[in-house]
Amino acid sequence: MNPAADARTDLVRACLREPVTRTPVWFMRQAGRSLPEYRAARGEGSILSAIADPSLAAELTLQPVRRYGVDAAILFSDIVEPLHAIGFGVEVEAGRGPVVAEPFRGEADLARLRAFEPAADAPYVGETVRLVARELTTSGVALIGFAGAPFTVASYIVEGGPSRTFAKVKALMHGDPGLWARLTDRLAAMAVASGKARDLPNLGQAAFQEPDGSVVVRKDWKVLVVDITGLPAQFGVPPTSSGDVAVTVADVILGCWAGD
Repeated sequence: MNPAADARTDLVRACLREPVTRTPVWFMRQAGRSLPEYRAARGEGSILSAIADPSLAAELTLQPVRRYGVDAAILFSDIVEPLHAIGFGVEVEAGRGPVVAEPFRGEADLARLRAFEPAADAPYVGETVRLVARELTTSGVALIGFAGAPFTVASYIVEGGPSRTFAKVKALMHGDPGLWARLTDRLAAMAVASGKARDLPNLGQAAFQEPDGSVVVRKDWKVLVVDITGLPAQFGVPPTSSGDVAVTVADVILGCWAGD
């Protein structure tokens, strides 16, 4: 086995269906938020401001690893960070979640969704990754990066914030499927760019999160929602789940890759 392959963590090996010393288990939780050290370091500022501070974001990423000895760190970030970085007008309100000052309402709003260029728009993400990767080198701990899959991100920018009914996004999906397709295509491209920006050495996983996908009935999933099982292929890696995506699953883990 070559040194680069030998350096891969069990999590990476498990994703690639290779032999592991033990089977990693991932419980999808925001464990860091409950830690006193998280609250002390994070303070009262905006989460988006914390993400834009590489030293702080790296510290918040690593805290659960130090306390619990988990198999992987999850990069401290948010699925709407790329939207914020391109100036779409999204903020994350404490106790509520992402809110958009001027929601997406029609064709003209596509111009506000320009291509996300990570190196220019969010250079702090790459710096955070470098800081965390340096800390995790030779530790056997993987690093998980994630991006927002199209339906969930679209639901925020169309509804203007979290929703229980998704009335506006469903009206757009069924009322103007052509515009819906153009919107989700742009958001899919943004997710891919965001994922590639987290070009993690000896990485663990890439997760495309679609927590709001459960509101879409199965017959509409393939027709009206971007088939997010195709996203990992754009990284040149196999998906970790096969077949149709179950829309009842909150966080769909779709792909992983190992760095050189």
